[in-house]
Amino acid sequence: MPSPRRISTMAAALAAAVVSVLALTSGAAQAQTIEYVALGDSYASGVGTRSYLDDGSGCSRSAAAYPSLIAEELGADLDFAACAGAKTGDVLNNQLGALSASTDLVTITVGGNDTGWAGVVQRCAYPYPWTCDAQIDAAEAFIRNQLPAKLHAVYDAIESAAPNAEVVVLGYPRLFNGEQCNAITRISPGEQSQLNAAADLLATTVGTVAGSHGFDYVDVRDAFEGHAVCDDTEWVNGISYPIAESYHPNTAGQRDGYFALLNALV
Repeated sequence: MPSPRRISTMAAALAAAVVSVLALTSGAAQAQTIEYVALGDSYASGVGTRSYLDDGSGCSRSAAAYPSLIAEELGADLDFAACAGAKTGDVLNNQLGALSASTDLVTITVGGNDTGWAGVVQRCAYPYPWTCDAQIDAAEAFIRNQLPAKLHAVYDAIESAAPNAEVVVLGYPRLFNGEQCNAITRISPGEQSQLNAAADLLATTVGTVAGSHGFDYVDVRDAFEGHAVCDDTEWVNGISYPIAESYHPNTAGQRDGYFALLNALV
């Protein structure tokens, strides 16, 4: 039978081992916490979901938006910087402060506001004889000639500020299916086709620039097929009140469109 002194020594050693294991386990748990920063515009903040966080920012950030959903799924520590109305310059000036070498994941949707997209769609909704051909042409020219440089500037800044992060760029869907179901708007099938073509140009441009930086790109267009404005199951709001809710993903679009694709990736 061991002596009392040996029992005491064994107990002390066992206690020290337990403390060491607990410390290592705690350290491992802390190391596994994902530091996540969500950047971008209203499509990232969650405008269209009609339910917003009371954070005093005026940015219309939603618990139903894809950044909130993926943070919950991953158990990540989320810094939700995305803000309604943001352009590329706003991301550069106001949203990069949370990025650091310890950032693990960055997501971003941005570029649509730079093109004046909301104003283009609004113009297309004006009654006859107004048309929006010129506005669509101007937006497409901007996407081709000016937007890539603005996106490169944002992506360069993210790479510099968060050199160890996985960066995922999420694009924009097509909004229309060719039907006219909103009595108070007049976006003709022809104009809807033109707007969808412009949306395709925006999506491919964002994806091309993102790919040139080695970022993952989530193209949401196919996922939203069959869920446009006027479809039986809409993932995008039509004309709505308040007007800011219009032509943005609703809760289903954020959950079953954006979040589902992002979750499959990360």
